[in-house]
Amino acid sequence: MRVPDAKVALSTASVYPESTATAFEIAARLGYDGVEVMVWTDPVSQDIDALRRLSDHHRIPVLAVHAPCLLITQRVWSSDPWTKLQRARRAAERLGAGTVVVHPPFRWQRQYARDFVEGVWRMADETDVRFAVENMYPWRYRDREMLAYAPGWDVTQDDYRHFTIDLSHTATARSDALGMLDRMGGRLGHVHLADGNGSNKDEHLVPGRGVQPCAEVLERLALTGFDGYVVIEVNTRRAMSGAEREADLAEALAFARLHLGSAVQVSRG
Repeated sequence: MRVPDAKVALSTASVYPESTATAFEIAARLGYDGVEVMVWTDPVSQDIDALRRLSDHHRIPVLAVHAPCLLITQRVWSSDPWTKLQRARRAAERLGAGTVVVHPPFRWQRQYARDFVEGVWRMADETDVRFAVENMYPWRYRDREMLAYAPGWDVTQDDYRHFTIDLSHTATARSDALGMLDRMGGRLGHVHLADGNGSNKDEHLVPGRGVQPCAEVLERLALTGFDGYVVIEVNTRRAMSGAEREADLAEALAFARLHLGSAVQVSRG
């Protein structure tokens, strides 16, 4: 019998509007294997020393750093996107994290988009940290669709060393998550586990509450011996209390462990 080596981490974005510090506390209390730090407007998320103190205090490692790629983080860690990635890499190295998650550029970041694929390869060659580029989705408004990312939202159409698959994003894109998983193949380095119903909005539901094949993806990871990180990245903004938020995050962790723990019977020939 064999079971996967994948660790299950909590994205600090999953506790919003609570703080980065609260995410460390909850992750430790619920028994997560680590955290992924979403670098955004919370000053603590940008402060490597503060993050290290939180990690040491709660005895929970930082497994990944999500570079500040959102619209609301356009000026976090510089307005230059390459500087953001360099700082994310340094943060990951200092914190002992194995992965930097990065989104493809927005289309209006023309020079950055033009050099992005080659530039990510170059940065990946300079470190042992994985740069895992994340699938996104078209932006939709009523019957209109806008391609907001370049080279494109489907990152499997370009040549990256490592990918992140986000199952809320596959829902919003209305794409085939298992097909994308197949295209990523051995270059899949990181997973954002969430669910969605195919809404125009990026829902980030607790896995099992939408239509994405979350269980099938995890079971396939178990079959292949995936050794990257599975990160719970869900939206708990509508939680009516801290207890309700923690219940959602405990449910998501249990879902991940249940399906990752599907042991594989190894043929003895």
